[in-house]
Amino acid sequence: MIKVLIVDDDFMVAKVHAGFIQRTPGFEVVGVAHTGTQAVLETGRLSPDLVLLDIHLPDINGLDLMHRLRDVAPELDVLVISAAREVETVRRALRGGIVHYLIKPFSQSDLQERLEHYRSAYQGLDLAKDVAEQSDVNRVFGLDRTERPLPKGCSIETLKLVEAALQTAKGDLSAAEVAEQLGTSRVSARRYLEYLHDEGTLEVRLKYGVGRPERRYVLKGP
Repeated sequence: MIKVLIVDDDFMVAKVHAGFIQRTPGFEVVGVAHTGTQAVLETGRLSPDLVLLDIHLPDINGLDLMHRLRDVAPELDVLVISAAREVETVRRALRGGIVHYLIKPFSQSDLQERLEHYRSAYQGLDLAKDVAEQSDVNRVFGLDRTERPLPKGCSIETLKLVEAALQTAKGDLSAAEVAEQLGTSRVSARRYLEYLHDEGTLEVRLKYGVGRPERRYVLKGP
């Protein structure tokens, strides 16, 4: 589970962002800070993996705060969420080593897309292997343009959510359980699961009971 700290001076905005994150499989909000001072303390106390960082804070500029947070947690990743649109501000953030810059206001799907990219690219690079291939590096920098052919009516965004649900599951899942997690229909969830099975990503286990056996899905091991 990827631990997220939200740093935003607006209490209601922080609450909305927390709701977005909690609805993204594989992520959990471990804390919220509304000032730079509080953010430093919470980073030391909670050891988050990722900070969603606003730039306009009452006691410090968010980009200056970023360096202080990394003094406390050198491995910390930062995703900037801000209404600041100045080109120089964006450049400063990029030089500071952020994983993304998301301009307010944004939708749940906007944030979810960035979080999924972070999970699959940055976290995957850390955990998957000792030596990186060029394709791994391309994925981190958003240069992997390979699109998987999907069944009609399916989207790559939902496919990633289905994969994330399976990755965070403690065991196998049925189409009904995946549908309940994602808020989709069982038929739709099964379409994605069968696609992943046909692709060789998933293993199918049959659970026998009354009537037809239930198809349950689990990620294949390395």
